Amino acid sequence: MADRQALVRESPLAARFCLLVIIGAAVAAYHNSFSGPFVFDDIPGIVDNPSIRHLWPIMPVMAPPLTSAGAVGRPIVNLSLAFNYALGGTNVAGYHVANLLLHVAVALVLFNLVLRTLRLPSLSGRFEGKAWPIALATTLLWTVHPLLTESVTSVIQRGELLVGLFYLVTLYAVIRSFNSTRKAFWYGWAIAACLLGMASKEVMATAPVMVLLYDRAFLSGSFKKSLMQRWPLYLGLSATWILLGLLISSHGDRAGTVGFGLGVEWWAYALTQCQAIVRYLSLAVWPQGLIFDYGADVVRDFATIWPQACLLVVLLGATAYATLRQPKLGFAGCWFCGILAPSSSVVPLATQTVAEHRMYLPLIAVVAIAAVGLFAKTNKNAGLAGVGLVAALLGWSTIQRNDVYRSAASLWGDTISKRPGNARAYNETGKCTGGRGKDVGSAGELRQGSATEARLRDGLL
Repeated sequence: MADRQALVRESPLAARFCLLVIIGAAVAAYHNSFSGPFVFDDIPGIVDNPSIRHLWPIMPVMAPPLTSAGAVGRPIVNLSLAFNYALGGTNVAGYHVANLLLHVAVALVLFNLVLRTLRLPSLSGRFEGKAWPIALATTLLWTVHPLLTESVTSVIQRGELLVGLFYLVTLYAVIRSFNSTRKAFWYGWAIAACLLGMASKEVMATAPVMVLLYDRAFLSGSFKKSLMQRWPLYLGLSATWILLGLLISSHGDRAGTVGFGLGVEWWAYALTQCQAIVRYLSLAVWPQGLIFDYGADVVRDFATIWPQACLLVVLLGATAYATLRQPKLGFAGCWFCGILAPSSSVVPLATQTVAEHRMYLPLIAVVAIAAVGLFAKTNKNAGLAGVGLVAALLGWSTIQRNDVYRSAASLWGDTISKRPGNARAYNETGKCTGGRGKDVGSAGELRQGSATEARLRDGLL
């Protein structure tokens, strides 16, 4: 009893220490990211986006033009860019600072979410002595992981940061409502966060389902009890799909970039995702060879990706089995597969078939499983020492990766070296700066990019 009381007294201090460590690690890992110029989709989304030039009247800000790339159909993303513009115009440092602050905010919510999950009654105190070390390990390794550099350092990927924040706040509010005397208050927070997430990025569509899966696995124990006990919550969460539906319908195929009938067959896109998801998993474990832009290539020959397809079938089968038999473990698989599903299944994203920024939230599942496994096999001190070492290595890799973003020439040169068949990389390298962060390339680079693009159109690549 005395030990438990001591633990309770120490917990607030330990939690505050963990939060400081997480903030410090994030700042250290991204301290060299603030000077990277606007590149690629940053140009149409920020530099050439007239809707962020003012905050009032608000309606044009909430309805960005179809040419605004990553802000199309995402009013909250565009609003955040408008705030940035109001504070500093097109000074790129301010946009990078905002992205880092959002990333830190997501990390702090993640830490509290994991900590509260490990202390739920359904886990029967199994992690009570190691709850904060596991929460710290999960959050710290996720925060500094180099696979997230594109999401944080590429300004227009702010949609990933915002949807990540609202996704986790939605789940956190649901956890806080458990055994709370102010259920309506926390339900309101969950529904509001879910609504904001729907206006930030389409992947938020999976949030109501993910909340139900979490509820069944960690809170109520069954879908029936979840729906009966918290039906007002699920009614409100489901209603947020209406906003997402309106946003999607009002922007159609997002200027010819998303949907069917755009030159990429659904089955070819699905085959490509078999390759992509296995690639994401490998980068989660060994984050070397990161690529800013994979181009628009698709796989049309099953023979070239059958090993990856078989691996995914096993992963999906294991997730389904665990969801039925071991729902807490199965939730991790559902988190990974479910959040990737909108962008990495059968609906073609024709201009970007593979993208590392899609791993911003799914990576949490991979890191959490690793953290729980580590502390299940070691004592607290040994586990923390191991986490500190791995975090230092990951953080150093993130610093090095951020250095690649120091200029458009460096970023596109790195892309070409790793993806030599990427026509877009050659064309971007060959464009003149025009004061927008794009670098002058040679006529040879332009010709090579054009030739590669022509071969892609002919289906030879």
